[in-house]
Amino acid sequence: MGHGTDGTVPTIASAQAVDAVARTMHALSTPSRVRLLLRLRTGPRTVGELVDDVAMEQSAVSHQLRVLRHLGLVVGERDGRQIRYRLHDDHVAQLLDEAVFHVEHLTSGPGDDWDGRGSEEP
Repeated sequence: MGHGTDGTVPTIASAQAVDAVARTMHALSTPSRVRLLLRLRTGPRTVGELVDDVAMEQSAVSHQLRVLRHLGLVVGERDGRQIRYRLHDDHVAQLLDEAVFHVEHLTSGPGDDWDGRGSEEP
């Protein structure tokens, strides 16, 4: 059994649910989306604030936020003339935390050969 598991296995009721999980995990495969989500992990931000925080163009930030919103990972709430984005809920924060903890665990052990790309060097 893997590190940190309690022996229970989540069940997924349908092929649609499996597809939704895959789309969610795929969203985390893009570094710019991960940067945005991690920044939103600290609290709500406008597009302008995110542009400054993650050093991306406004159009790129807006595009990535649309993708993340469509996947149910972020929500936008109108604040006057601007929209403040935040993580959809605590589940998204937990998903990010677990991904970060996993990577830190893989890279913290002595003699690890993990190269950060999912392969090991000979």
